[in-house]
Amino acid sequence: MPTYLDKDTTVGLLRRQYAALASLAAGLSDSHWQTPTCLPGWTVHDVYGHIVGTETMMTGQAPPDVDVSHLGHMQNPIAEANEVWVESLRPLSAAELRARFDQVIAERLDALDAMTQADFDAPSWTPAGKDETYGRFMRIRHYDCYMHEQDVRAAVGEAPRLDVADLASSLDEVATGLGYIVGRRAGLPDGSRVRIELRGPAARTFLVAVDGRASVVDRLDGPVTVGLSLPVPLFLRLTGGRDDGPGSTDPVELTGDQALGAQLVANLAFTI
Repeated sequence: MPTYLDKDTTVGLLRRQYAALASLAAGLSDSHWQTPTCLPGWTVHDVYGHIVGTETMMTGQAPPDVDVSHLGHMQNPIAEANEVWVESLRPLSAAELRARFDQVIAERLDALDAMTQADFDAPSWTPAGKDETYGRFMRIRHYDCYMHEQDVRAAVGEAPRLDVADLASSLDEVATGLGYIVGRRAGLPDGSRVRIELRGPAARTFLVAVDGRASVVDRLDGPVTVGLSLPVPLFLRLTGGRDDGPGSTDPVELTGDQALGAQLVANLAFTI
């Protein structure tokens, strides 16, 4: 079923997210731009290159003709498409990349501001599938940019930016993948009942039942098989496939079946 989102709210989130990325970039030193991030093969410069490339694609510009066959960290066609833009922008200086960021973001915001609610509700291809709305695509864009902002912050030793509205929207996006995470990625057996308690800003509880297939439910009809309790930012990092090094999963508290709980924690990642 398509996802319908309020256009003004979603564009407002994107506008503030772009501003946060611009502010972060302005405070980076020359050495910061070449700092490796937790994302395989990507430096801070590459993360910004990815954002610039994706937003440029959203303006309708064709991808550059760049050879990425020498790169070995890509796992799927979408990753390869992303890398084409990143590779094409690697030669730019930090100042040049920031200028490209400012230019394309201004263009994208002008286009978004000109859209109507009907435009936002219109059918659109998205990274989550074809049968969705343009508004859902923009929520995914916000989620992607918010996650990448935190990637950069982690790489340069800055604390995460824990805005409740950003966290809540990101959790809404992750919630769409919880059935896949529990039933397919983690492979929890039929009859499993999962409770995920998220602590801190934008605290939330997710309940997932596995009955033939796994799905998010309003209440569980039986005892909890696996319980997880962890901070919201860590949940987003783990479901986003981020590996922040040894000890990054320490704050996860498990209850119920410990083996199945560990299996779930090890397979929370669902992003492409």
